[in-house]
Parts: sequence; structure tokens; C-alpha cells
Amino acid sequence: MKYYLALLAGLGICVEAFAQSTLYQTSPQQILDYNLELFDKQLFAASAFDNSRLINHTLTGEQQKSAELHRAMAALQLESPDGPGLMKSYIFDHGNHPSVTTAGLYLGDHFFYKRNYKEALEAFALVKADGLGVENRADVLFKQGYSNFQLKNYNQAAPFFDQAKTLGQPISFDAYYYSGFIAMEQGNFQKAITDLQAASKSAQYATKVPYLLTALYYQQGQYDQAISYAEPLLASGQNLDRKETIHLYLAETYYAKKDFANASKNYDAFINARKGELSREEVYKAGISFFEIGNFQRATDYLKVSASATDEIGQASSYYLGHAYLKLENFQFASSSFQAASKTSFNKSIQEESLFNYAKANLQKGSFQIGISVLDEYLDTYPSGKFKTDAENLLSEALINTNDYLRAIDQMDKIKTKSPRIQAAYQKVAYYQAMVYYRDQKYKPALAYLDKSQAFPSDRDLLLETHFWKGEILAADGNLPQAIRAYEAVRAMNPATSHPFLIKTHYGLGYAYFNSQQYTKAEEQFRLYTEKLRGQSEKQNYDDALLRLGDCQYVQKRFKESEATFQRAINEQNSGIDYAYFRLAVVQNFQNKNNEALSNLDRLISGFPSSLHREDAMFQKGQINLEEIRYNEASNAFSDLISTRQSSPFVPFALEGRAVANFSLRNYDQTISDYKKILDQYPNSENAETALKGLQETLALQGRSAEFSDYLAKYKSSNPGAGNVQSLEFEAAKSLYLDKNFAQAARAFESYLRSYPQSAQKTEALYFAGDAFLQAGDTERAVGYFKQLEKEPASPQRIRAIQKLGTIELDRGNYAAAIPYLETASQNARNKVEEAEAIQGLMIANFATKKFAQSITYADRLVILDGILPETTPTALLTKAKAQKELKQIPQAESTLKALVNDYKTIQGAEGLYLLAFSLQERGDIPQSNDVIFDSSGPFSDFDFWYGKMFLLLADNFLKTGENFQAKATLESIVERSTNAEIKAEAAAKLKTLN
Repeated sequence: MKYYLALLAGLGICVEAFAQSTLYQTSPQQILDYNLELFDKQLFAASAFDNSRLINHTLTGEQQKSAELHRAMAALQLESPDGPGLMKSYIFDHGNHPSVTTAGLYLGDHFFYKRNYKEALEAFALVKADGLGVENRADVLFKQGYSNFQLKNYNQAAPFFDQAKTLGQPISFDAYYYSGFIAMEQGNFQKAITDLQAASKSAQYATKVPYLLTALYYQQGQYDQAISYAEPLLASGQNLDRKETIHLYLAETYYAKKDFANASKNYDAFINARKGELSREEVYKAGISFFEIGNFQRATDYLKVSASATDEIGQASSYYLGHAYLKLENFQFASSSFQAASKTSFNKSIQEESLFNYAKANLQKGSFQIGISVLDEYLDTYPSGKFKTDAENLLSEALINTNDYLRAIDQMDKIKTKSPRIQAAYQKVAYYQAMVYYRDQKYKPALAYLDKSQAFPSDRDLLLETHFWKGEILAADGNLPQAIRAYEAVRAMNPATSHPFLIKTHYGLGYAYFNSQQYTKAEEQFRLYTEKLRGQSEKQNYDDALLRLGDCQYVQKRFKESEATFQRAINEQNSGIDYAYFRLAVVQNFQNKNNEALSNLDRLISGFPSSLHREDAMFQKGQINLEEIRYNEASNAFSDLISTRQSSPFVPFALEGRAVANFSLRNYDQTISDYKKILDQYPNSENAETALKGLQETLALQGRSAEFSDYLAKYKSSNPGAGNVQSLEFEAAKSLYLDKNFAQAARAFESYLRSYPQSAQKTEALYFAGDAFLQAGDTERAVGYFKQLEKEPASPQRIRAIQKLGTIELDRGNYAAAIPYLETASQNARNKVEEAEAIQGLMIANFATKKFAQSITYADRLVILDGILPETTPTALLTKAKAQKELKQIPQAESTLKALVNDYKTIQGAEGLYLLAFSLQERGDIPQSNDVIFDSSGPFSDFDFWYGKMFLLLADNFLKTGENFQAKATLESIVERSTNAEIKAEAAAKLKTLN
């Protein structure tokens, strides 16, 4: 070490003198020289030991100093506890000796390199720097400055660095560097710049200084200097220290100069280096930079981070984030962002505009209900706001598109003087609300809102539609005279002959007249309807209307025209072709064209085995053969019906027909057998008395009259002779039922059945009693009566009772028990309504019992029966999709759900949309899951539970993709605006986990 060499030089005279002594070999000097050699060889323990012993010898003054100094130096090297004390003692004992300076330097360096800067400073303070050479003086000054620097004593450190940097030594570059750093910390930027520029001339600091100088130029506002200095260095490709920081200060510099292209490039360079994090303010600036250059996607990456807190930066970030999402046409994210910006008041202007834009974004994404609420809030909060006119215009347009029609009407009712725009909106919204009530079969309020719509007849076509729907509602409610008036009001407006609602009116009015038994007028409407739709690709109810046209002609006994109409239906392959064959045969029968009639009946019987009219055809075939005196054919026809349709209400009449045929064939035993079956198995049927008379006649003819008395007694028992009173009691009970006094009706029928257990009206009474108890809420007693009726012979009432039993078991959740009842009901349905009810029940029951393939089959059948019952098709599609999912038929399930969502804005459609979005999430297609919610949820906002579930799912999607800001905003919106308590609670719970 150089200080050690200097020390030896200081003691050199003494050594030389001793070397010349003739006593050298035995003198202390020899020991001293040996000890110096030990120290030089870093044998510090031996050196310390020998010097300690040597001190006890008689030595000259210089020898004594040398021994003490080397003992202290060796002790320091050995980290001996007494080392510092020995060195300090030496310094204090020999204060004026030249070696004291060297000793102080040695002690200072010992502490300095041990990073004991406080002790180092005390030691260096003992050194008289002026007595040192330039290099050593620069060195000790730097170390004093550095020690103070490490102790954060910047004020004390600076003077030492200032002295060291002027001495022109290599270490002066270090002094410039640290002096510049201190000046920068103390805000003396100009001095810092000067010193760091000087330090950068050293190769050691050429790569370390640039990030500091760039920062200083930026902090001084010397933006051009910062750019001209830093850009060439970055372009040079040098391995600069903290290169990412240079990019950051360049980004800040360019941002200050509004050079957003270069700012954005450097912000990204800092982030891509992955060596630090931006502050929220810097993140915000980066977002703004990308926003200003039109890179809106990258802008959102930054702004959604800086928007995470509720402060001024958060508000501004949310505001620009909203605009960025608008540019990207991501209206859902824009909505959430503007909502967040509108909730804080740091910048009032931003708050106002954000509230307006929040409403606007919701309208753009189809969330009209929220959009209207927010526009309403804006107009209340800012009655003279700068967006007032725009808000009012948007509100009037939104009111037309909203699904919250009642709220919209309430909003417009508050406007005393309604502008033409508002009047037009009112007409439409009231009409839409009427349609909601109509869909839910709430006819009275539906009519009331159609009246409201008609109060503002701005749109003539819409007025015409309201008259039409009044007709439909009144007809559905059974008020045919008023329905006819409403339909005629459509015609009175003289719309074009091809107007779609005039065409619909022909059909509705035709039925109103038909059901009012005004067949001539009904015929005219059905004729107009079919004429206008014949040949059209979209025939609507053409097939049904054509059949009704034939019925009208038949009822008026214009058989030739009726025959032509039914033949036309057959030729056109009418969807009701089985009915057309049956009616054609009936009409031909009236015209004595019985061979043609029989041919058409055979076509129906053989070609349509599932037809609801097959039993009618089989019976009619037997009847016509009877008329034609073809008794064998008649008997065979009736036998076919009896053997294949044992539960048919036609069976007792077929037995009678076969009895007549066999009587004519003189098959008296068969005749007697059939009459007895009627009396034994169907004692209360309408033809029981006829059978009794036929039996009496046939038995007498056969000389078996003695057998008759037993059957006569049975008949009297089943049909007691209290005729008039019994009939009065039955009709009185039935009147109570028809007046919907179900509790009283139930008791009346119960009393009737006790009094007349074998009444001819027993089957009817059992059904009415069961249904009255059911309607009155006494399900158990209802089941009892229906099960009694189940044991009775075939009749229409028995079939209805079986269907009721199926429905009751379905409602109770006894799905397996419901299935046999419903299967029987579907097989014996007498009309489309009964068939649809049974099929719907079978679909539900099979799904519940995990017979998913069967459930899908019944769902498809229910879709074919569209329109027979309210909302059967959307219910069928929803159930089908669920069954397909259970069978792992995911693509098919999603396809079914899409059809449901696109075509039915009902509660089933709402659930379907949720299930579709959830299915997409499950298979990892989160962007598509989000899109279907964004694009399709608007029309389902009335269904608050499923609408809420959609947006809870949306929040989950955001969390899965790291969009925490959007997830939080979505959940906050649900908590604030949902009307469903369960949904609000779930959203609040999720929100807590985010906060």
C-alpha cells in the first residue's frame, strides 16, 4: 500500500544509521528489520507479537516509533480490538512527527474500506491534507466526501468533493459525479449539470451519467437539450446504465412538448424493459399519449390502470378511457368508464360530460332502460347543462326503444306540453306496453294502454295496428261484439288492400263472425284473406283460413262450394289436410257422393294415423256404409274403431252402429252383445236409452225377453226417474262452475254425485267437481274425483281428467308419475290445445327424469304446435337446449339457444341468453361470451333476474381476462341499478372481494 511505503520512507534515515552499526547483528535494529519483513509478508500476528516484545527493549526514538506504529498497523490488519486504540495513541503521542499523517491515512482507510464511515471521518480528520501530495490529497478529500455522502450528510460532503474535483486527478471524476448527484438532490440543477457533464468525460462515468443528465434537463425544463442529448446516446447502441429511465424522462419530455408520438414510443420502451413501474400519473400520461395519436387500444391498456383509484387522475383517466372505448365501438366498456368518471367531482366539467356520455353509451349498446334513467338523472342534475338539448332529443328517441315502457310513459306523463316528437313516442311506447300485457294475457290493462296509444294518433299505421290488436284482445277475452267493432275500425280507415294489418284483420274478423255464428260475414273475411295470401311465400294463417272458409260454406249448406274449397286445400297440401279429407267426405256425404266420401275417409284413416280426426273418420266411415246398406263394411268399420281406439268417446256410438249393422245382417247375438256392452260399460252414455230399446227389440225377436228385465233395472238404477229435479240440480251446479264460483260449484257437484251416483251426467259431474276443487285450491279432493273418473268408461271428460292428473303430478314434482297420464292424454287429445298441453307436460317430465333424448323429441313436437298455447315455442327451445347440453351436444345446444334469443324476447329468451353466454365462457370463448351479452341483452332488461345474471357473468369474464376496472364498474352498476334483491346481494358480495 502506498501509505505504508511512505511510512518506510519517513523512517529510512533511522534504518540506514542502524545498518552501518558494527553491532547490527545483535542490535534491536535487526529485530526491527525482521519485523518489517514479517509485516511486508503479511505475517501480521508474528509482526504484532515481535513489535510488542521489541518495545520493551532499549530503543532509539525512531526505532520506538517504528515498533509502535507497526504494532498498531498489524493489530488493525488482524482486526484486533485494540488496533484502533493503538493507532490513535500513536497519533496523539507523536502529533508533530511526519509519520502521524501516514498513520491517520492508514487508520482512515481501515475504517473506510470496512464501510465504517463515521470512524473513517474521525481518522481522516487527523490527517493534515496540505502536507500530502496532490494524488493522495485528492484521494483523502474524496474519501471524506464519500463518507459523508454515505452518511447522508450532503452539506458536509459537498465541500470535500468540490476540493477533490479541482485537483485534476483520476479520482476527480468520481468527485464530479458525486458532487453532481448531491447538487441534483439539493435542487441546484445547474451545478449538477456542470459536474455531471465533467464526470461523463471519464470512461467510467460515460455510461452512468446520461440518465441523470436527461433527468436534470427535463427537471430544468430544458426539453430540447434533453432530447438532443439523450436521443443520440440511445441511437448509438451504448450499454447505458438505467437506459429505461432515459426512455422515461424522454417520454415525459416529449409529453411536455405535446409530441405524443415520441412520448408514447418512449413510455412503451420503459415498460418493455421490465425494470421498473410507472407512477399512476405517468401511466395516465402514457395513456393520453396513445389516445392523442389514435392508438386507442393501447391507450386503454394504460388508462384502465390509472383509472383504478377515486381521485383526480382516476376521474380523468376514466373519462379518456370512455372516449377510447367509444372509438373502439366497445360501448359496454365505455359505459362503465363514463359511469366511474361521473361519480367524482374533482373536475365538474368532466363529471357533467361523463354523465351525459354514460347515458349515450348505454343507448348505443342497446341498454335503453339504463340510458333513459341516466338521461333523466342528467336533466334533473343539470337543468341548464350544456348537453340539455341533446339529452332531451336522445331521451325522446330512447323512450321509443326502451323495454321499461311503464317508466317511459310515466316520464312522458310528467311533460305537460308534449311536443310532436314526444306525442309520437308516447303513441309507440303505450302501444308496446299494451303488447307486453297482451303477451302475458292481461287483457284489461292491454286494452287500457291501447286506448292511451290512440290518444296520440301521430302515426296512422300504428293507429291502425292498435285497432287490430284491440280486436285480437277482445276476441281472446270472448267479447266478440266489441272485437268486431275494433276489427271493423281497421277496415274503416281504408288502408291499402295489401296492408299487412288489413290482411290480418280479415282473419281475426272472420273468426269473430264465425264464433258469433254470422257465417255469411265470416265467409267474406276468410275469402278475402285467402285470396290475398294465395300464392304468397309467407302465407301466415292461410291454411287455417281456407279450412274455415269451407266450414262457412258447409254450415250454409252450400255443399258444392264447400266441396271445392276442401278439395283445393287437399290439392295445395294444406297443413290441415287430414281435416280437409274429413270435411270433404262429410260434404260429399250430404251430396250423396258416398263412394267419393268413403275414398277420402280411407285416405285419412290410412295416411294420417296420428290425426286428431282419425276417430271421426272411422266412425263416419261406418255411418256412411250403414246409409249405403253395406252392413258388413259398416260392421267392420265400427269394429276397427272399437278395437283400435278403446278409450275413444266414439266407442259407445260405434257399438250402437255395429249393433244396427249386425241386426240388419241378422247377426242377432252380436247385436245383443253390443247393446249389452253399451249398458254394462257405458250406462251413462247419451245413447244408453237407444241401446236399451234396441236390446228389448232384439231379445224379443229372439224370444229372450226374460233377459231384458235385468238390463231395464240397471238402466233405471243408472238413470233414476227424478228427471226434472236432477237436471235442475246439475244445471245449477254447472252454472256456478261457468260463473267461476268454484268453491260453491265444487260443493254443489259433490252434493249432486251423492244424490245421483248413477246419473247419466256422472262423468261430466265428476269432471266438473274435480276441476272446481282444483280451481278452488283443494288439489287433494280434485285428484280424488279425477281418479274416480279415470275408472269410468271412455269419454271426453275422462281424457280431460287424465290430462289434469298429469298436470297435477307435474306441478307436484312427481314427474315419473305424470308421464303415463300425459302420454294417454296426448294419444287421445281431441283438439290442438289438449295435444299441446300434454306434449308440453311430457317434455318437462322427461327432462326432469333425465330422459333427455325423449325431452328433445317432445320439444320438437311442441314447436310444430306453435301458437296453440302462450309461449310454448320459447319454452320448448329452452328445454331442448338444456337437454342437448346434458347430452354434451354443445354446438347443437348453442344453436338452439341462438334461435331462442333471436326470435323470442321473453323470459325464456332471457334465460337462454344467459345460458348461451355461460356456455361460451365454459368453453373458453370469453370474447364471444361478452359479445352476445353486449349485443343481445338490451331487449331482456324487463326480466331483472336473468338480466342481472348476464351482467354478473360479464363481471366474471372481465376478472378472468384481467379487466378488473371493468369488473368493478360492472358490479357497482348492478348494485346501484338492479331491481332484483338476490342479484344485488350477489354483486355486492363479489364487489367486496375486489375492494
